[in-house]
Amino acid sequence: MELNTALQKLKEYERRGFALSHASGLIYYDGATTAPKGSAGVRAITLGELSRISYEHTTAKESIEMLECLMEHSDELDPVTRRKASELYRDYERTHRVPIEEFVAHQQLCSEADSVWHEAKVKDDFSMFEPYLQKMFDSTKRMALYMEPDKRPYDTMLDNFERGLTASACDAFFDTLKKRLVPLMHKVVEHGDRVNDAPLRQSFPIAKQKELSSYLMDVMGIDRDHCILGETEHPFTTDFSKYDVRITTHYYENNFAASLYSVIHEGGHALYELHTGDELACSNLGRGASMAMHESQSRFYENIIGRSREFCGLIFPFVKKEFSPLLDGVSGDEFYRMINKSSPSLIRLEADELTYCLHIMIRYQLERAMIDGSITAHDLPHEWNRLYKEYLGVDVPSDKLGVLQDSHWANGNIGYFPSYAIGSAYGAQYYKEMNRDFDVKAALSAGELCKINRWMEDKIWKYGCMKDPMALFESVCGKFDPTCYADYLENKYSEIYGL
Repeated sequence: MELNTALQKLKEYERRGFALSHASGLIYYDGATTAPKGSAGVRAITLGELSRISYEHTTAKESIEMLECLMEHSDELDPVTRRKASELYRDYERTHRVPIEEFVAHQQLCSEADSVWHEAKVKDDFSMFEPYLQKMFDSTKRMALYMEPDKRPYDTMLDNFERGLTASACDAFFDTLKKRLVPLMHKVVEHGDRVNDAPLRQSFPIAKQKELSSYLMDVMGIDRDHCILGETEHPFTTDFSKYDVRITTHYYENNFAASLYSVIHEGGHALYELHTGDELACSNLGRGASMAMHESQSRFYENIIGRSREFCGLIFPFVKKEFSPLLDGVSGDEFYRMINKSSPSLIRLEADELTYCLHIMIRYQLERAMIDGSITAHDLPHEWNRLYKEYLGVDVPSDKLGVLQDSHWANGNIGYFPSYAIGSAYGAQYYKEMNRDFDVKAALSAGELCKINRWMEDKIWKYGCMKDPMALFESVCGKFDPTCYADYLENKYSEIYGL
């Protein structure tokens, strides 16, 4: 195949690939938000067929010839086209090793398992989900072995979400944080009476919470013409392109802060996707560099920005007015301390900054054990409850509040969880670097999140998937140093609790 022909074929290949991904994403989003419960079986069939078409599209003879031609002429391509070709070729190499029937069956299982998980969580019945969960781990392990037969399956799964990440690197990262954060958590627990968040546990009308969500999206500078907010059991973001991003939240009447920070978290994901470079739109590069890079944005906006004293001060007048008279006796400083109260808890999504990584460590440990075969799905509730007692000192009263709380395993996203903790650590270094360029606290106090957004767009967002994640991170912050995150948490919580 001639180079000019290959370049034309690339445009056609991208357009078809984007359309297939778009269609599958819309079906998934619909299933998680507004679709009737009884439609799950039909969706699974449709998603299975779309995955078959996608597989055939990726592994077609003409597609392979086109990609091989582009790789042979790599030096003649512009940087964007060169990166597109190399990433597409990598996807092909991994995909074609998986038998098509295995590939399709896995996609169908993801759809079916997700639907069963929703029902099992509502009913607090792990036995409904257990066989699907075991199948999911078994299927994901087989997929990993097909893709990278010479690698440990769990390393392949980690690499799916964060290029180059391994279990040994995760072990070193978590060991560093555990040594610093566990003693700090114990000190905070000893002084837990210094922060009382009872006012946040009142009954806050859902309608008012929705108004707050809309306000937050405006404060963050989210383009409402290209991003909408929906409701679901487990908050998530679906990005079809920079022109269509969907975020979701879940409202709890007795905990408005849960939705408040879900919106900010998912809003961070949305800002990333909405600001990828125009030249990358609707291509395999028009997305975040990795899931840890994505979570670095969501966790940065949710916590380092969203839970800062300055941001809390910025939004508190609106919050106080919206929920009057429930918070009439609360000051801005008290609100900040309530929002940052640290206490070992059951639910990851509601966990404070300090204890959050322990929630991730538990899931990481359980994933590894499932993949190496030392435990089965049947063992997960017991092991989950045991580790929550060991790591956080809390008793798990039900599977709904325990092993059933997250959707990731039901969706086949095994190996995803470490991305949250690594992304959180990335965020601390972003904050350090950002302050070299301007006073972040002053910008927040003035309501100028646009300064923060412009910095992120220039340093991270616009590049999409043009660079490998660690190369992108190091171009902004230098060498990755998790102690920076530990220092940030120690300084913050020592001040809040007077340690």
